[in-house]
Amino acid sequence: MAEIAPSILAADFANLQRDVEMINSSSAGYIHVDIMDGMFVPNISFGLPVCEAIHKHAQKPLDVHLMIEQPDRYLEAFRKAGASGLTVHYEACPHLHRTIQHIKELGAEPGVALNPHTPVEVLSEIMGDVSLILIMSVNPGFGGQKFIENTYRKIATLDSYRKKFGYNFKIEVDGGVNLDNAPRLVQEGVDILVAGSFVFSSPNPAQTIAELGNS
Repeated sequence: MAEIAPSILAADFANLQRDVEMINSSSAGYIHVDIMDGMFVPNISFGLPVCEAIHKHAQKPLDVHLMIEQPDRYLEAFRKAGASGLTVHYEACPHLHRTIQHIKELGAEPGVALNPHTPVEVLSEIMGDVSLILIMSVNPGFGGQKFIENTYRKIATLDSYRKKFGYNFKIEVDGGVNLDNAPRLVQEGVDILVAGSFVFSSPNPAQTIAELGNS
């Protein structure tokens, strides 16, 4: 079984409080918050004020995913806006170890994300320092994309590192997650499933969260 982190990016922004409260009452473990700057990824989502608004009503930890250039500039601000975990991209951090240490100093759970083209081996020197590794199973920037099959192999490789060296990081996957691929993702070693449009476009989002969690 995996924990579910519904991506609030797929929520109804005209009824954001309602959708946050739905997650609160569901079996979800986190609220996944995607921050996009239109530069690191080809889309703009939302920033600090919306993150603060989500946190105001949230009863689940905010799993904040920074898909932005130079994330170090905003770590403290997003921590103050309510982030319990801060995940930065390997591809956006030339001094990743320093960035991870800064997140720890802020009292947040440090995470690092990998784009689909980036091999997990690049994180071999940082795996012992992070709480979370996020594998993107679609190209980041837009919801509703098709799941990239090579993700399974990357997760299995990452899980083998974890077992071999006794690391404690959680494996999270984001992109195209549904009831068809969730069981295999969990089998390969995933701890947290991020699901956006699959949850919020379903007739009963809370039930869909529960079904994903039982995968």
